Amino acid sequence: MTFAEKLLALALLAQVLVTILVLFQLGARRYDAYKGRRARGNLLLDSSGWPDDVRKVQNNFANQFETPVLFYALALLALLIKAASLPFAVLAWIYVATRVVHNRIHTGRNTLPLRGGSFLVGVAVLIAMLAMLAIAILSNGLF
Repeated sequence: MTFAEKLLALALLAQVLVTILVLFQLGARRYDAYKGRRARGNLLLDSSGWPDDVRKVQNNFANQFETPVLFYALALLALLIKAASLPFAVLAWIYVATRVVHNRIHTGRNTLPLRGGSFLVGVAVLIAMLAMLAIAILSNGLF
């Protein structure tokens, strides 16, 4: 593996780790809410019985299966076709950083303009990665 490929693979693994850490964060918040008797209703049928601090993490965990899926596809395709460059890998790390920032905002004060901004930066990075990958593919000819 080249240095750029290793850097990209590590960014991909870091995003997987982010998702796992959010899952642990969700488990801890649910445990605390349940133990503190802050949950209400039948939680097996309806998750709306969890308090807001739990639902924020729950929603953030669901977010880890939205744009990150596009990130995984782009990163894996770049690795597969040997199109991982250093700028591409740096963009991958920037994307992971936006997901961490998004998580901290979403599960904390949940300030919408800040959260939305981190989301938009992440999407812009994905678009740049997509463009770089398309150029790499098309530069070898269409057929």
